[in-house]
Amino acid sequence: MGASTGGARGGYQRRNARRRSTAGVISEINVTPLVDVMLVLLIVFMVAAPLMTVGVPIDLPKTDAKPLNSQVEPLSVSIKPDGSIFLMEEPMTMELLTQKLQALYGVDPEKEIRVRGDLAASYGPIAEVLGAINSAGFKKIGLETLPGGGSTAVAPAPQLPAPEGQN
Repeated sequence: MGASTGGARGGYQRRNARRRSTAGVISEINVTPLVDVMLVLLIVFMVAAPLMTVGVPIDLPKTDAKPLNSQVEPLSVSIKPDGSIFLMEEPMTMELLTQKLQALYGVDPEKEIRVRGDLAASYGPIAEVLGAINSAGFKKIGLETLPGGGSTAVAPAPQLPAPEGQN
């Protein structure tokens, strides 16, 4: 008659066993370090993005033209005021530029090229670079400017004195 079913002690052991099995498990993920890292990366990219433009320092003219939206990064040819030419950041001579452009045309004939002529550069070297790009076969050529300038004042032509006898 004295069969035992575990009594009070058996139920106590089962409850403690359940508590002990889940006592050391944390079911949450601490996302604070992840957020910190993401914010640091965001700041780094925000600071670095404007610096990722072509490294040749050039004083570009300002216009009211709308910016072009391009999906791919175009090639950039820069002309400094002294007439020196750069393909991206690499200094070039006109002959070497023509050779490289012809080689690049063979690889990607649809590539866009932007010419960055300094405001103080004379028209001659810029025209030569445009001719070299055109003779290499490229059809997508653009002149890069800064937004927001618009009208630059042009000095009026000097008035010549009228010859004697005419008014």
